[in-house]
Amino acid sequence: MSDFTKLSLAIDGAVARIWLDQPEARNAFDDVVIAELTRAFTEAGAAPQVKAIVLGANGPAFCAGANLNWMRRMADYSRDENIADAGKLAAMLRTIAECPKPTIARVQGDVYAGGMGLVAACDMAVSVDSAWYCLSEVKIGLVPATISPYVLRAMGARAAHRYFLTGERFSAQEAHRIGYVHEVVDADGLDAEVDGWLKHLLSAGPAAVRACKRLVLDMAEREISEQLIAATVESIATIRASSEGKEGVQAFLNKRKPNWLPG
Repeated sequence: MSDFTKLSLAIDGAVARIWLDQPEARNAFDDVVIAELTRAFTEAGAAPQVKAIVLGANGPAFCAGANLNWMRRMADYSRDENIADAGKLAAMLRTIAECPKPTIARVQGDVYAGGMGLVAACDMAVSVDSAWYCLSEVKIGLVPATISPYVLRAMGARAAHRYFLTGERFSAQEAHRIGYVHEVVDADGLDAEVDGWLKHLLSAGPAAVRACKRLVLDMAEREISEQLIAATVESIATIRASSEGKEGVQAFLNKRKPNWLPG
């Protein structure tokens, strides 16, 4: 497992936990954090025993977006340097979004700017009721371009029209209303909610979970065409014919646990 300087990765049985660990900097990210997050999700996603990944953060903020020192360096970048830099952020977000294992964002504090992309790139998100959210880029003359595919998918275009353009902050309750997070709980209930989701994920067929994630990524917001229908037929036929698919059906029919569950 790689050594990390600004986050940690711990694998405990079937669950990998990645923790942003710069509370003094409100877990703002820079080029080092981007590289480390890419490595952490790649390693956790490739670990055969891992069935789910939780992304959390230490300190009062989940992620405040870009680190100020990194922004100062970027201020002097040429266009080509900016393209290369943004490309690394885009690759990191795609690594999270397309990770073969299900991912949960455990949001214990405020989420600003680029941090919004981290949460949106995860499959599921639960937030404490005291967290605030903000797409603040327009306030400094920028746009949330790199994170936009993931944030748009999470909150929808209508909400994005408001919050991309105004840069106003909004509450956890509003984040839930617009679909950006799935649940809002008090601080004492955060880990219990995550554990409940993990229980469901760990009890499901691992290959089926991976296939379902791929299915959502491939099918979401696509026009229903003959090609799309053919792809869905291919998807279900493949999983039905797999050893896990056959085992799951037989276990259900015979009223026993499938072989991916202990006991």
